[in-house]
Amino acid sequence: MKNKKIYVAGHSGMVGSACVRKLSEKGYQNILTATHKELDLTIQQDVNNFFKNNKPEIVIVAAARVGGILANNTYRSEFIYENLMIEANVINAAFREGVEKLIFLGSSCIYPKLAAQPLREEYLLSGYLEPTNEPYAIAKIAGIKYCEALYQQHKVNFYSLMPTNLYGPNDNFDFETSHVMPALIRKFHAAKQGQYSKVIVWGTGNPRREFLYVDDLADAIVFCMENINADDIYSKNISHLNVGTGQDLSIRELAYMVAEVLDYTGHIEFDNTKPDGTPRKLLDVSRLKKLGWEYKTDLRSGIELTYKWFTENYQNIIENK
Repeated sequence: MKNKKIYVAGHSGMVGSACVRKLSEKGYQNILTATHKELDLTIQQDVNNFFKNNKPEIVIVAAARVGGILANNTYRSEFIYENLMIEANVINAAFREGVEKLIFLGSSCIYPKLAAQPLREEYLLSGYLEPTNEPYAIAKIAGIKYCEALYQQHKVNFYSLMPTNLYGPNDNFDFETSHVMPALIRKFHAAKQGQYSKVIVWGTGNPRREFLYVDDLADAIVFCMENINADDIYSKNISHLNVGTGQDLSIRELAYMVAEVLDYTGHIEFDNTKPDGTPRKLLDVSRLKKLGWEYKTDLRSGIELTYKWFTENYQNIIENK
């Protein structure tokens, strides 16, 4: 398998770059990538030509338009359109060109807002979605169901993994479009540098979230690529596998942990006029654990590693975000 040609769609993003690092670390040398300038995944004919010319054997779909509550709620039409186009074009081209295995990455926001906790794979489409990220979630659900439909009709080895909230190197630290972890890291760093007199955290601080270090997700993806096939999933009457830690904490607890790691001792304020989002999103990760994979990086260590990367790349981050 080490000689297989593996296309990582979205290789410059947080997840895609972690996948490339993990594949290289494990001795895979035939890794195929393309920048956005080289290939716009929303243009079907360009994607078809890319697959026809390059003939990848395995595909990891890490490309997506992503963001936090503000970005999801502000750019609703872009989030549904761009994600639908990316996944439909890549998955369809992979099918047309006879790709051996495809792994599509979704998000834990696919689950109903008020689903029972922890979130089991069976809960997909069992209730209403969280309104603030509904367009993104619908797009991701469409990708999951497209892979499932291709398996049901054509028995192709295409399936989906649903990671929990991710963080790590190459994350998006932009205040307007980032998720909670990178936003907190940047806010606390700025306050520590004297740019703010206090740190304001969106919401009440009560919602609970689960966090997975992105290199652990990459490890899970490579593990699944090597050991798990579509039939192992669909034969259980589910359409995907959850990937996470199985542990969560409140946003308030997270904020104080980030402050402690960054050695910030100033004032922290919670702005309850801002939306909280889903009350809780904790994944049931028992299926993947039984198949032989578990996360390795505890939350505090992951924050330390992420902050180290952030400070080492700070100049580039503030110039480009």
